Amino acid sequence: MPFEEKTTWVSVAVGSVVAAAYVAAVLPQLGDTPTADIAYQRPLVIAAIATIVLTVIGSIVMAVASAIGAEIRQPGSGEDVGRTDERDALISRRGDVVGYYVASAGALLALVITMLELDYFWIASTLYLSFAVAGLASGLVKLRAYRRGF
Repeated sequence: MPFEEKTTWVSVAVGSVVAAAYVAAVLPQLGDTPTADIAYQRPLVIAAIATIVLTVIGSIVMAVASAIGAEIRQPGSGEDVGRTDERDALISRRGDVVGYYVASAGALLALVITMLELDYFWIASTLYLSFAVAGLASGLVKLRAYRRGF
């Protein structure tokens, strides 16, 4: 499994879990609290920071484990971990384009919500979730390309 595919797995897993945790923290408040009073700021900041920190930590752990595994399987091959080729670049570009379109659609939706003058909760949550879904879509496109080809 290429190094880029492994880091994509880390990103998809972390992004999915953290976004689900944000939704789980905020969603119960919608039933009995007016949206203007929902405490979404702290969970949103924590989700954004957690996504970055956990992705970095997961990528480091994965890279170290890959290097150790490569060295155990074939001594001297550990220095090849992290190398990319043209196929990796094409897969990454395709996934990033899909993520860009999804994020753009989400930002457009947030703009519409802003023009409708809805509460800040809806604007912030729409922006955060659009970026989370964009990252997930980008990662899934990349993983599909690694597994099934273009």
